[in-house]
Amino acid sequence: MRGITVTVLAIFFLGCSESPLRNHNSARGGTLVISAPEDPGSLFPPFAESVTAKQISEQVYDYLADVGPTMETRNEKDYRRELADSWQWSSDSLSIAFHLDPRAKWHDGIKVTAMDVRFTFDLNKNPALAGRYTSSLKNIDSVTTPDAATAVFWFHSRLPTRFLDAAAQLLILPAHQLSGIRPEKFRDTTPPPPIGSGRFRLRRWDRGTSVEIVADTGNYRERPHLDRVVWSIAPDLATSVTRLKLNEIDFLDGLRPDNMAEAARSPNLRIMTAPTMDYAFLRFNLRDPAMRGRPHPLFGDRQLRRAITMSLDRQTLLRSVLDTFAVVPSGPTVRAFTSTDPELAQIPFDSVRAAAILDSLGWVRRADGLRAKGRQELAFTVLVPSFSPNRVRMGVLLQEKLRQAGMRVTIDKLERAAQVAKESKGDFDASLDNWSMPSSPDATRDAWTTTGVGNHGVNYGYYINPLFDALLDTALASDPEHARQRFTAAYSVINDDAPAIWLYEPRKIIGVNRRVKMAQTRPDAWWFSLSDWSVSAPRGESQRPPESR
Repeated sequence: MRGITVTVLAIFFLGCSESPLRNHNSARGGTLVISAPEDPGSLFPPFAESVTAKQISEQVYDYLADVGPTMETRNEKDYRRELADSWQWSSDSLSIAFHLDPRAKWHDGIKVTAMDVRFTFDLNKNPALAGRYTSSLKNIDSVTTPDAATAVFWFHSRLPTRFLDAAAQLLILPAHQLSGIRPEKFRDTTPPPPIGSGRFRLRRWDRGTSVEIVADTGNYRERPHLDRVVWSIAPDLATSVTRLKLNEIDFLDGLRPDNMAEAARSPNLRIMTAPTMDYAFLRFNLRDPAMRGRPHPLFGDRQLRRAITMSLDRQTLLRSVLDTFAVVPSGPTVRAFTSTDPELAQIPFDSVRAAAILDSLGWVRRADGLRAKGRQELAFTVLVPSFSPNRVRMGVLLQEKLRQAGMRVTIDKLERAAQVAKESKGDFDASLDNWSMPSSPDATRDAWTTTGVGNHGVNYGYYINPLFDALLDTALASDPEHARQRFTAAYSVINDDAPAIWLYEPRKIIGVNRRVKMAQTRPDAWWFSLSDWSVSAPRGESQRPPESR
């Protein structure tokens, strides 16, 4: 789910001159408390879908090599070496051999071997697992292990994402812990407690309350600066802001514009803004929830979807929710990718034309102002995640704007797990969603093409257009010179089909306690070098937590 070069974007500070991109050499020790809007759900990497889960799992497990802070995914020199200390391509460039760092061990003391790499690939490639990496691994035919320290990846074709797909798609799993579990059983049972090779190890997980990781003091990549990191689960943003001001938490990612002035008045805080890799959208379900084999009674109609899109002034909506800290997305993508054309044509706001289309489709206004076709009212329900203040606010605005256009919209606020459960079963009309892009546009394949339909895929709306699939595949295989042109062709098709309404691409607003010294970040992951963060003044910690062995 990563790939293609992106523009490097700086992090800007409001009222703060200190740059977080500098690698500080502060004293080791202390605890960092991070506010998280939701429980991670699963820390088993193939099933780790939430941002919180990704933040934690990338501290506990390692890649062979990870995409570096520049996000130059085609330049191997820019990758951060993790489990692999070297690699070598074959003469035909259809295979690459990774040599593992001989010092690498699992947290239980067992040595990491090439068999772990092969096990991880085979497990994720197995359709019985129904994990989230299937499409990202399509170009890898197999992994072989000529010896315990060497894993060789064999490719089907010379796609530009070969190194990325082999080195930085999969967090490597311990075969000795997991190989006895049948792949199809991972979804039916809770996986064993995580045993990774990362610089932190899992210490405690109180579901719905907190997750705690502690330093792996003998780690082959060096002990982290911090003793421990705690993710404190708090779905209510107002509560998190109060706790930030009271020094109860150190880091809050997800402030709203109306929180900034209040937080900035606290002398212990600094406020930062940064670009994100996120875009939010209103997803339509194109299949009937009662019978997935037939079109949705409303949203199976392309013209109706276009008319609904045309009824909304997205610029006004995003200003009401995020002020100047967001833009309307160009499509199912973000501007951080150089392959994204920020001027890509969209379905325009045109309420007069939208009304004419609705009339022509037989959806005429009744005396009460709502539209109906015979006895069928133009009404539907929108799922909204209760933990997201921005989407809750957007849901209320959408409800009113669409009422003005003659539609009855019911808002159903749900916790994330409940929302995902309904979406994955196709049991919904529409849903306010957010997609966090990794370092590659190839995640679009999982979210919006036939590949992501069914079998635990994330194309919950069942959008299927072979032309879009083909154009996207061509764009993903393209050289940098032609990438933007080819992605534009693909995005134009999906924009015209309107399987979703692209609502906003936000800027991130972060509150950080001044005692925290950050290290390098990456546009898609502020936690990229969390192991190198430090705290200058412990917050009432009487002693360091027990050393891990």
